[in-house]
Amino acid sequence: MAAAVPRFEEWIVPEAVRNLTKSLGDPPAVAKLRAESYERFIELPIEPNPLYRGYGYFTGVDLTGVNPQASGPSVDLPPGLPGAIRIVHDASGTKVTLPPKAAEAPADRLSALASVLINRGYRLEIPDGYAEPVRVQDLVILSQPREGLSVRRSIRAGTDAQLLLTEEVFSTAVGDPGQRLYASGSDVELGDRTKTVFLTVHAPDLKTVSIYRRTATTGADARLAWQWNGLGGYRSKVRNQTRLVGSGSHVDDLQTFYGAKDQSYDSSVDFTHVGTDTHGQSITRGVFTDHARGMSRGLVRIESEARKTVAYVSEHAMLLARGARSDTIPILEILCRDVKATHSTSVAPVDPERVFYLETRGIGPDEAIRMIGEGFLSYVLERSPVAGLREFLYPSLAARWEGRELPWKPGSFHVLPFLSVAGTESAPEWRFDTKLR
Repeated sequence: MAAAVPRFEEWIVPEAVRNLTKSLGDPPAVAKLRAESYERFIELPIEPNPLYRGYGYFTGVDLTGVNPQASGPSVDLPPGLPGAIRIVHDASGTKVTLPPKAAEAPADRLSALASVLINRGYRLEIPDGYAEPVRVQDLVILSQPREGLSVRRSIRAGTDAQLLLTEEVFSTAVGDPGQRLYASGSDVELGDRTKTVFLTVHAPDLKTVSIYRRTATTGADARLAWQWNGLGGYRSKVRNQTRLVGSGSHVDDLQTFYGAKDQSYDSSVDFTHVGTDTHGQSITRGVFTDHARGMSRGLVRIESEARKTVAYVSEHAMLLARGARSDTIPILEILCRDVKATHSTSVAPVDPERVFYLETRGIGPDEAIRMIGEGFLSYVLERSPVAGLREFLYPSLAARWEGRELPWKPGSFHVLPFLSVAGTESAPEWRFDTKLR
């Protein structure tokens, strides 16, 4: 991929920020945050950590002319999931559908840009002791040329609550050659014994630049699973930061990427273990072909009082073409002796012995490589607490493997069907008390 010199100051000008504040009717506090974020956007580097600055692949991005005020008609939607809260962000605004029964400062330039352009948002609060599992379907559809959507979510799941939230990102086909922007900021607070799954399916077109920032803090004995599945987009940057504060809390961060053509995925996972007897697991796997690029960075910090911590970071990439590349950088920062912390990492092409083995069974070389690659990603999907996730995502993965995108159009919706959280054989202890309905 040819590197391009980003013209950050031309992407969004001060007058456009003021116009956005005026059109949205920002209260003074929000207007101040937006203005301060713009200053940080101009001043901050893309990657704040100097250890990682030589590895980024966020090149070729030119968001000149991106329009956070773009508006248009509502997109076509499939029927809603029974009993689920559905939140749809598109060019017509944000629409929340409730079932009858349910009637921090940016650290880098791109996070600052997301704060500058916030034009969608909501707060979801599940009260302590709420007995019913909550299912939220959050749909984002980019439907206008050079559209800019920046969504901020604030979520609190109270004591003993159960939540399954899916964030599904798609786009319609447009003829404009310009890039579109999707920025996603999600802040999650978990009460004691809360069980939460936050599942993202990222499948916009290959002109979409995406910035994800997700943070969480855990209560005692809380369970959280972050899951991110990259199937589309031009440049995607994901930054997850989780603080395991409550004693006995457990967090899984599971990510998969399929990169083709000149796509790039840049992932950063940051676990900070504060409480005692906490467990954190990060598993990232990517398959890259053509000239695609991947970056996986996992940082685990174990504080001095975080005794009996168990931490694991796994980052592996498979390269299917000479032009593809990936970097994996795990880091452990351990300030306490009574812990167990390990990591594993690799970047390699397909094992020729495995291909040969399948060829001896009558399978062609291309199909053999595809089977091996799909199995490589399935290692992560099978560890998801969402029952049957591999089967649900396979049609979308197959389309990308065959070089097809996943456009949002009438009669062709790629949204997830009904899902439940019931654990898997590989992680039988990761179960909700009841299936999510």
